[in-house]
Amino acid sequence: MPVKRRAVSALVLAETISVLGTRMTYLALPWFVLVTTGSPSKMSLVLAAEILPMAILGVPSGALVQRLGSRTTMLVSDLARAPILASIPLLYAAGILHFWLLLAIVALLGAFAPPYFAAQRTILPELVGEDETRMSQANSSIEGGNALAALLGPALAGALIPFLGAPNVLYVDAATYLVAFVLVLGFVPRRKAAAAAAQHGVLAGLRFLVSDKLLGPLAATITVFGFLAAGMSAGLPVYAYDEFHGSSWIAGLFYAALGAGAVVGSVLAVFVVRKVPPLRLAAFGILAFSIPLWVLPFLPPWPVVVGALFLATLFTPLVNGPTLGVLTARTPVDLRPKVMTAAISANTLAAPLGFIVAGQVLERWGVVPLFAAVVLGITWMAILFAAITWRHSDGEPMAELAVT
Repeated sequence: MPVKRRAVSALVLAETISVLGTRMTYLALPWFVLVTTGSPSKMSLVLAAEILPMAILGVPSGALVQRLGSRTTMLVSDLARAPILASIPLLYAAGILHFWLLLAIVALLGAFAPPYFAAQRTILPELVGEDETRMSQANSSIEGGNALAALLGPALAGALIPFLGAPNVLYVDAATYLVAFVLVLGFVPRRKAAAAAAQHGVLAGLRFLVSDKLLGPLAATITVFGFLAAGMSAGLPVYAYDEFHGSSWIAGLFYAALGAGAVVGSVLAVFVVRKVPPLRLAAFGILAFSIPLWVLPFLPPWPVVVGALFLATLFTPLVNGPTLGVLTARTPVDLRPKVMTAAISANTLAAPLGFIVAGQVLERWGVVPLFAAVVLGITWMAILFAAITWRHSDGEPMAELAVT
């Protein structure tokens, strides 16, 4: 048991450090594009290029996770992403970072995200056992680490960009992947890949989701969520850039508020998940998430935006951690990697289109129409999501895909 606790702690720490750098890049990369091109549509294309491989490669990457094993997949992903990300500031400094090359590098970087995420979640049962509550708590711990990094990363990036420049902040992110690699290599025990992997086709995880009368409708709902969330993500840096005199630290505060809410919500989720059925908790969380976002179309002062984003993401761990635990526990062991990557694909399928559409809306009409459409869509999807989960709360499990 102490070995397992150390392994879980190492996973949480590795993920926290890695996400810290990733969240810095989440601000630094679009800010870099905005500053150098002045084009929201080009910024949106870069964001879409990173998400697109997650949607396209998500399902087939499950076979890779099964073949290599969860631990090896995580190690390979971290070790590969470090030099890929570091190449962006290197090429920029050399004066040869053409826009098409930036898109290609960002797309290559995004290709490693689906297998890493699936491997991170499928390794948890090996460390904590098959109990739903323990897996929900472990998932909530990882969510908490992610949220803490999401709180600190953008704020740190917003403070560093004026001193280091947006491209140089990407070096820090590259280093975090190497730190995560060392933590997993040193503290997470080696496990054998699932023996039954060859018995299932590449699309087995997708078929498992679609054939279930609960998971199929939820996957469709979450696909729309991915489209809408991408629009909000594209709008926030443009809002800060246009309305607050190009202030990177205000943009950092927006993203830090998202992380801060999730940190508090993750602490709450670890305790609440023991007492409230996961499906009902998710239904409540998704509805509460949508309500504070209604202030965005009115373009209030930035402190109001920070408060609204904080309140919204306060409820996301009440959806994410518990329901990921349920999905993991209710999925056959030999299908877990493929189901997880299929779930990621459903979540990210429409995100590239969301970024592209948002970029065009921002170029032509600005942030007000974008925020209005996004908030209205999120509210309707939250109602539908809650209705589906509440209808099944007394019987069947649900699958969950991140809502932010």
